[in-house]
Amino acid sequence: MMESWTMSKHPRIIHKRRETITALPLYYSGNLLKKSPREKDFKRFFGELRGSTLFLYTSDTQDTYTESLDLDLLKNIELESPHTKKVPAIFTLALPLEEVQLKMDNAETGEEWRCYIMAVVNKEIPKNLQMLPGQKIKLEEMLSLEKKRDPQLQRPALPPRPSFLKSKDTPAPDMPACFFNVTRQEAEKMLKENPENGNIILRPSTMPKNYALTIIQKTRSGAIPKNYRVTSTSSGFVIELDTPMTVRSLNDVLKYFLEKTEYRLRPYIVSQPYDTRIEVSPPPKCVSVPPPIVPRAQVAPMQHSQTKNKLLPPLPKPDEGEYVIPDEPMLDDQMMKKAQVAELQAVLQMRKKENVSVETGKGEESTYENGNGEKCNYKVQWATNRPML
Repeated sequence: MMESWTMSKHPRIIHKRRETITALPLYYSGNLLKKSPREKDFKRFFGELRGSTLFLYTSDTQDTYTESLDLDLLKNIELESPHTKKVPAIFTLALPLEEVQLKMDNAETGEEWRCYIMAVVNKEIPKNLQMLPGQKIKLEEMLSLEKKRDPQLQRPALPPRPSFLKSKDTPAPDMPACFFNVTRQEAEKMLKENPENGNIILRPSTMPKNYALTIIQKTRSGAIPKNYRVTSTSSGFVIELDTPMTVRSLNDVLKYFLEKTEYRLRPYIVSQPYDTRIEVSPPPKCVSVPPPIVPRAQVAPMQHSQTKNKLLPPLPKPDEGEYVIPDEPMLDDQMMKKAQVAELQAVLQMRKKENVSVETGKGEESTYENGNGEKCNYKVQWATNRPML
């Protein structure tokens, strides 16, 4: 039933699906035969040259390719059969991992394939072409499109292959944690023997720069391993399903599978051992440390001023009759009283010298008029033995 549905698809729909999956422009297509060193006979395919990649389909009605050859890695191309119209054309593509032989039914078709492949690889039209002018024009148009093409996404390189379940190396930052550089058989063995670690593994595909997902799904009949192809393209990663799904990164591939299975799948992550005891390290030995030596402070000798021994100029004397206010020191109450008494005595003595001529033991007579007009005499006698206040 699946085959009849595939046969009924319109060629335009098939072409559109191939363009969506590969995300590359189509330059040339046709029937060919292909054989690798490990194969005995040639297998028939329908080939499409899209960008610098040769995609191989089992038939011209298949929308998902079976194999792909990255021609950017092509080292050399050799024509093995002579260029005659009666003999099929066979040439060998020397790739880094293997040598692939392509065979065409006639020499003309083989020459067209060879010219298109060499033009894509070398980015120029090959010399000594045995093609018609119209075919050369198509080659020029192809080269113009190929030079303008700018891949939007670089294909991530595969990380180094870790040791089987013994490596402590973590995957590259752009890789999911469940990526392991193992084969299909190794991935299925890991999932079956360690179900507690998870049930989905991302691994490299047998085709260069592509990937695959290996999962273990539980059914009524038991655990069944399944493998899905993930194709790396210039626009992202294509999950090869009945309806191909294109996502931007490998983490999105993993997320898509988890969501579609309602998170019944769990990424395979090798469990790491953890410590369960806390050990206290012994205290450090006491080491006697001598006190630090503090240098004594050195005081510089005092430098005496040269002007210390010089005599200060005398203060100017006040003129005679000029009253000079002395600087009054801060005095207490007792000293203030003594100063007031001394000042009072000085005033009294000054008055005595002005008004009275003092003689020791003698008095002075004076007259004055009373209220009735009579003159009265009185004598002032100064006592010499009375102490002065």
